[in-house]
Amino acid sequence: MSNIVAIVGRPNVGKSTLFNRLLERREAIVDSTAGVTRDRHYGKSDWAGVDFTVIDTGGYDVGTEDVFEQEIRKQVQLAVDEATSIIFMVNVEEGLTDTDQEIYELLRKANKPLYLVVNKVDSSKEELPATEFYQLGVEKYYTLSSATGSGTGELLDDVVNDFPTTEYKDPFEGLPKITIAGRPNVGKSTMTNALLDVERNIVTDIAGTTRDSIQTLYNKFGHEFVLVDTAGMRRKSKVNEDLEFYSVMRSIRSIEYSDVVILMVDATLGWESQDMNIFGLAQKNRKGIVIVVNKWDLVEKETNTMRDFEAAIKHKIGQFTDIPILFVSALTKQRILKAVEMAMEVYEARSKKIKTSKLNEVMLPVFEALPPPAIKGKFVKIKYCVQLPTPSPQFVFFCNLPQYVKEPYKRFAENQLRKHFGFTGVPIEVYFRQK
Repeated sequence: MSNIVAIVGRPNVGKSTLFNRLLERREAIVDSTAGVTRDRHYGKSDWAGVDFTVIDTGGYDVGTEDVFEQEIRKQVQLAVDEATSIIFMVNVEEGLTDTDQEIYELLRKANKPLYLVVNKVDSSKEELPATEFYQLGVEKYYTLSSATGSGTGELLDDVVNDFPTTEYKDPFEGLPKITIAGRPNVGKSTMTNALLDVERNIVTDIAGTTRDSIQTLYNKFGHEFVLVDTAGMRRKSKVNEDLEFYSVMRSIRSIEYSDVVILMVDATLGWESQDMNIFGLAQKNRKGIVIVVNKWDLVEKETNTMRDFEAAIKHKIGQFTDIPILFVSALTKQRILKAVEMAMEVYEARSKKIKTSKLNEVMLPVFEALPPPAIKGKFVKIKYCVQLPTPSPQFVFFCNLPQYVKEPYKRFAENQLRKHFGFTGVPIEVYFRQK
């Protein structure tokens, strides 16, 4: 197991800024609004040749009844339990608060290496006010500016030197990445928690609860992959604050870097235009797709309710209808494991490589029996086919007159590939080139 460093502190003291600096990229959303980060957020960092994992946590507050603050406290405690070392961050501008003292006492009980970091010390004139934090009873504290990076070297030297081992194993390396995407409040985080059997992500009835894209290792029932929970994606016209804009951008990026997208739909609302937009985004990026209709337990059913719902979706998504559609309840865990199995089947289909000899043996007789229509007395002869060495299935058919092969015949070729080789849930690209 690799070393894990958890960054803990009150809201808006600069935890996510330090997290991004350690990762050397903008992974976590940073905003002046307190409480931007809610769930635990993981990333990989290194210092002096030593790799380690960093956890960004939500702002820990004490004595509040706010639903988010209560859930954030649970997430912080889970991060502390997982961590090898803890960075406790405070803010020199606000000085030592009662909440800081309470958090420090809680962290001491973890009996793990604990580093008190005074943030926002941007110049030497802030060094004197920082001495106030000696009141916590610490022998040493670190002053730094997470915004500029000054002072982080000394901190990281000590953190790395105190690791029990310098061996690092990336738990996500080489694993399939499955992203759960959808509109706000369709049950993505509930689905993630149900699959993991742990309160991994905060769940409320408030749309927009999840802000960052949260990656977690799933290793159960013979399946191992990276499960990504994303923020809900609304239409551009509906996104009216910076925080939500950044959340949506993170979700789009998660789709772009995934292998399979589980598109979650709210059964009580049906298939809406934004579902179509997310579907189009996944298809455009050639990702495997599984449509999961959640909250099926809330729908009044008749004999053909499921069949009609599925037919309505397939009618709206157009020609690419070879997609698994599952009806689940993340809350009651109805059929959620079937969704995992189907996502892994789609991943295998997306990774499938067809031998060139087999491809030609199957497809050339099909083209001979049903060749492209002749245009202006010109007959198209398909002579050879090959699969390209790309992450998603792409095929090239070599022929004498590729300019005369029209879109309907390309769809015919795609459907024949699906029929004979089974690319369920996977977009296929077909090209005709001059031989």
